[in-house]
Amino acid sequence: MSREQSGDAASGQRAEDSRTRATVFVALAANLVIAVAKAAGGVFAHSPALLSEAAHSVADSLNEVFLLASLKRSTRQPDEEHPFGYGKERYFWSLLAAVGIFVMGGCFSFFQGIEALHATEQETGAGYTAGLVVLGVALIAEGASLVKALLQVRGQARRAGRGMVRQLRAGMDPALRTVLAEDSTACLGVVLAIVGMALHLATGDPVYEAWASLLIGGLLVFVAYRLGKDARKQLIGEAVAPALRRDLRVFLEAQPEVDTVTTVLTMRLGLEDTLVAARIDLVGGLDSEEVEEASERIKAAMREHLPVSDQIFLDITDASAADRARARRERRALDRAAAEASGPVPSGGAPEG
Repeated sequence: MSREQSGDAASGQRAEDSRTRATVFVALAANLVIAVAKAAGGVFAHSPALLSEAAHSVADSLNEVFLLASLKRSTRQPDEEHPFGYGKERYFWSLLAAVGIFVMGGCFSFFQGIEALHATEQETGAGYTAGLVVLGVALIAEGASLVKALLQVRGQARRAGRGMVRQLRAGMDPALRTVLAEDSTACLGVVLAIVGMALHLATGDPVYEAWASLLIGGLLVFVAYRLGKDARKQLIGEAVAPALRRDLRVFLEAQPEVDTVTTVLTMRLGLEDTLVAARIDLVGGLDSEEVEEASERIKAAMREHLPVSDQIFLDITDASAADRARARRERRALDRAAAEASGPVPSGGAPEG
């Protein structure tokens, strides 16, 4: 990668981090205000659904603090203890956010719902009216935060040259993904709480509100599971998208010094950092100095062609007949996986994800 390209990539990542940080701050401010309003309304109205939503907002507020920490800590430069950098900090703090959603949001909502099924206390209509007003305000605030997150995703999709749906499926920033999941869940949770409270107020039967709390709890547990699953894959060493792996292999196979590419292994180190380890067999007739020069030239060319591949390790080896057969099978499987995930990508074209 040239110095100019490296600077442009770093500048672009800093700009994207600033946009993500602004989105997280908006979500944090909204959740803090909403949590206080929901808690006050829930105590006043003796509403389990409203108290469940208050717990949801408290969990979301704590998670935003985690995400802000991840944005700062993941940008630290590599050092002796962490030679590949701190990019995975984002995945670790996103995992903590998922645990927070599960414990503080989901479990408390289940507790409130089960308790409401056995409650005998009658709530006042005035209290529930106040609670519904609080939820209406919360829906507006959560919706505004969700719109801010969606606008950032749309901007990312436009810069990547793909639609919103494909961008959402791509390996986007875990901090932004968490905010988007939280805000979407919060809006749906508020709607469930409103329906449960309204039916309780209209019929006098608390079972509707109890089930609203249980549904909110189930929704939070599901979201926490999905976020935690994604963070787990990234923490234990997730490979890059199939289309990008195929592009890496195609690029290596096209080098004049390369006879066979037997293995290409990748691992995400962060949003824009990827480790690439490839085992290649060079053409015959090269002496040791030429092998070293070819290796350095290929690595430099790969960094320029695919700037995300910033940590590259080439293992020069003699490929056996079995290695060549296995390489052909892996190439066909990779072509199928890339086609299924994102459609055909021309050789040397822009990679997906």
